[in-house]
Amino acid sequence: MKTELEQNRDLSVQIAEAIRDAIMDGGLLVDERLPSEAELCEKFGVSRPTVREALKRLAAQNLIRTQRGASGGAFVNRISFEEAYGQQITTSTLLLSMNEVDFETACEARYALERACVDLSAQRRTADQLATMRAEIHRQAQPGLSDEAFCASDVAFHRALVDGAGNPVLSYQLAGAVEATQPLMNMITFTTRDRNRIVAFHTTIADALDARDSQTADKALEQLADYTSSLAREAMERRHKAT
Repeated sequence: MKTELEQNRDLSVQIAEAIRDAIMDGGLLVDERLPSEAELCEKFGVSRPTVREALKRLAAQNLIRTQRGASGGAFVNRISFEEAYGQQITTSTLLLSMNEVDFETACEARYALERACVDLSAQRRTADQLATMRAEIHRQAQPGLSDEAFCASDVAFHRALVDGAGNPVLSYQLAGAVEATQPLMNMITFTTRDRNRIVAFHTTIADALDARDSQTADKALEQLADYTSSLAREAMERRHKAT
């Protein structure tokens, strides 16, 4: 573990980075106990508050967990993909909002990634995932459904499609792409979209995945992407004319 620190940078950040790097390169293994606070203070030549701040940073990233008692201390955590979804979604949402990524760029990236899952989803989707897609299609067709509920249902449908690929790495990567961009897409397009048309696209996709027909599912997803982009352009044009 690297213990030399630069004095012109936040010491707690550097300590957290050193421990994180040791976890990532296998120097510290899952469930292994970290050195005590006193030992870390000696290793890095810093005060206990600085070490504690570093440990808080690592805990916030779910990289370590703490246990009380005689056999307690800080331990390397085992992170599951499901536990990391929330952080991925938050990071993606912040990146999109803070860097002012335009709608076309976000839409292009999201659907390109999602279409990459279609072939695997056609092969591997489970009955439960198909049932989720069918249930969300039925929900989206309800006339009294609010825009917020429609958006949530839209996200659930596409997450089931992605999860159908049976690849946790893809599901993790696309958690941000789907759940961060879908609310943005719905916010921009909800005034002009035709829900019946979206339901029709979703129905075609679900039917194709049920039949293990990846080509038809991919074509429908491509058409949905084009439709979404056209709605966004219309919305932007109206907004520009209004100003």
